[in-house]
Amino acid sequence: MKHCDVLVIGGGIIGCSIAYYASKTGRDVTIIEKGEFVSGTSSRCDGNILAIDKDPGFDSQMSLFSQRLVDELSRELEHSFEYRAPGSILVCESDEEMEAAKKWVDRQKDAGLPFRMLDREDIRQESPFFADDLLGGLECATDSTVNPYLLSFSLLEKAKKQGANSFRQTEVREIKRENDSFIVSTSNGVFTANHVVNAAGVWAPRIGEMLNLSIPIEPRKGHIIVASRQQHVGSRKVMEFGYLISKFGGVRHVDSLSEKYGVALVFEPTESQNFLIGSSREFVGFNTKVNNEIIKCIANRAIRFYPKMADMMVIRSYAGLRPWTEDHLPIVSRVEEIPNFYIAAGHEGDGISLAAVTGKVVEELINEKVTSIPIEPLMFDRFKERMLTR
Repeated sequence: MKHCDVLVIGGGIIGCSIAYYASKTGRDVTIIEKGEFVSGTSSRCDGNILAIDKDPGFDSQMSLFSQRLVDELSRELEHSFEYRAPGSILVCESDEEMEAAKKWVDRQKDAGLPFRMLDREDIRQESPFFADDLLGGLECATDSTVNPYLLSFSLLEKAKKQGANSFRQTEVREIKRENDSFIVSTSNGVFTANHVVNAAGVWAPRIGEMLNLSIPIEPRKGHIIVASRQQHVGSRKVMEFGYLISKFGGVRHVDSLSEKYGVALVFEPTESQNFLIGSSREFVGFNTKVNNEIIKCIANRAIRFYPKMADMMVIRSYAGLRPWTEDHLPIVSRVEEIPNFYIAAGHEGDGISLAAVTGKVVEELINEKVTSIPIEPLMFDRFKERMLTR
């Protein structure tokens, strides 16, 4: 039987961040992962730390705080994780989108974020590869990018140096609470802990069930293409304005397949001179098989914005599962009815963006500090209230 103060369940970027911040304050931390570390959602995504696609107000302020933490981590962690902060842009293809973009920028500026509108000429200067008919867009100057795989391992390695223990191939089978402590039976022996953090991503509901908790997180599948960069297409993250509409469930004027699979352009250059192209959104359970119809649809969407991309070579494609909640906010919270049990999951496509702030907030909850950001919107109880009002 292995005892620790804080047991983190889940070895993706969220779990690694919690292990880092909690061990940094002197807590005795153990992190366990049912497979290999960083082999789930955190290895099947892009690496953006964005405020541009967050709802103005709480969401974007939380992202901004996370951006500042990642900037600190780029100096604190011993291993480089390809951190860059070039900003990001959203591009518009209709007058209607330009109008909506203007409102979005005004709301973000009112919330104190560094946003600005871009005209047709700005778009030309951004990349000669853009389609000629794009009308403009908007920019967020603080947005940054990382290699999520390397950031996760950098956090994990530093946590281990700070005294944390890590166990892979350790699947949780049962959790019981006895005498103010948790007994966690796994495929790799029994762990006991004073505090348990459920950072299991799309599997968080399964961990919840072991304690009779219903956690309203569902897997939402997303595809990404990796293409080779024969020429310099652009230096920073680009999304179409329709990505926001797709993310928040609005109505778009696109072809039926793009609508069906929630396909919207996301373009991200990487440090290795390739680029990632996304994205899609669909509910198909835990199926991660690549759907070639969706890949074709994403490629066509990319060519609509970058016509010359038709000649570029696709290296590979992959699909991952994002832990979705109905209000598009993660659960980062104590569970009131189970003392010293915490949930840190449900980030959907924002897990990389919000990993640092999530790790920091969970550490603050465990240490009973005032949290760095207000956490009412992230509380687990918000879903109970919603169920009662239905």
